[in-house]
Amino acid sequence: MRTLHFTFPATVRAVRRAHVGVVGSGDLEVLFEPTADDVAVVRVRTSVEGFDEVWRSTLQRFFARTPVRGSWELNDAAATPALVTLRLQQAAHEAGPIEEAS
Repeated sequence: MRTLHFTFPATVRAVRRAHVGVVGSGDLEVLFEPTADDVAVVRVRTSVEGFDEVWRSTLQRFFARTPVRGSWELNDAAATPALVTLRLQQAAHEAGPIEEAS
């Protein structure tokens, strides 16, 4: 199992925890915890080797559009980038209403 760590600037505050998806073939589990820090800290656990840059670019695109601050834990079972984005969007929605940070 490989673990990747990323940090992105984030300005949007979420109000609650979120849990979406499952760890299953071709799927992704996302666990989200709001924080007061102005960053999104992402930990990815994956069994797939050689896709570090794909993870980085997928997450950069998501957080450029949806800069939700907090702790994000992604448990991957060979999800595609499209599914990763969908699960992140679902978690952000579940964590809302989301407000701009003051």
